[in-house]
Amino acid sequence: MSDLKLAVPQDDAPPSYEVAAKPISAPAKPVPLRAPLPLDLPVLNALGGKRVILASASPRRKQLLAQIGLTNLEVIPSVVPEAFPKSLSPFEYVLQTATQKATTIYAAELNNTKLGEPALIIAADTVVVSLLGQILEKPRSETQHIAMLKSLRDTGAHKVFTAVVVMAPLESAQDPGYALQTSVEETTVRFDKEVTDDMIMAYVKTREGADKAGGYGIQGIGAILVEKIEGSFDNVVGLPLRVTLRLIEKVLDEAIDEEFTAFEDEEEA
Repeated sequence: MSDLKLAVPQDDAPPSYEVAAKPISAPAKPVPLRAPLPLDLPVLNALGGKRVILASASPRRKQLLAQIGLTNLEVIPSVVPEAFPKSLSPFEYVLQTATQKATTIYAAELNNTKLGEPALIIAADTVVVSLLGQILEKPRSETQHIAMLKSLRDTGAHKVFTAVVVMAPLESAQDPGYALQTSVEETTVRFDKEVTDDMIMAYVKTREGADKAGGYGIQGIGAILVEKIEGSFDNVVGLPLRVTLRLIEKVLDEAIDEEFTAFEDEEEA
């Protein structure tokens, strides 16, 4: 066996036990956590420097998209009234609402002479559906808010549906002139039956759920109401990221395929 000893650089050596046992003094300034590097995906890289529009005013959806690297979004919410009948199934209701948002903003921005046409439009709509099949809107008063949360607690599991619609313009002038992909995600949420009326009242007074369908935000203080979920967590927040990224890939692939086909047709002509 060789007597050769490998020297360990002093900087890489662990601290002595005496040093390690000493309490660590707090730094003068908090050290900021390093943000994760952005996803290095071709579909996201292809959107760099291009117009990507979120057809929603939801700050939660904007934040979720920023997590996958879509940080330079234009937020242009649709102002068309959401007047679809509640007699529709929850699946159809959210899908038609999200599609209306996307197509309305697409039509308004397609011929934008100043900024140019958008490369991508993302729209979504989320509803909470009670066990009895009632589509729950945002609470309009404190009394309604309390009653809504008590009902969700007392009637068992409820469902959250989010429709995602992604659009991209095509080079071809053929109707309809755009690629469109849709998906509806479903998540089951169960409130804790031991949540007290006092806890519900305390939550309502935070007003966190005042701007949310169903009256609670699972990503915030509203988590204290929830016992468990079955399905996508970010779907309950308002935008299922896995589904959204898949739809973006499909739409952009369709746009690329159409552009390639149009180029081949020109070459043959």
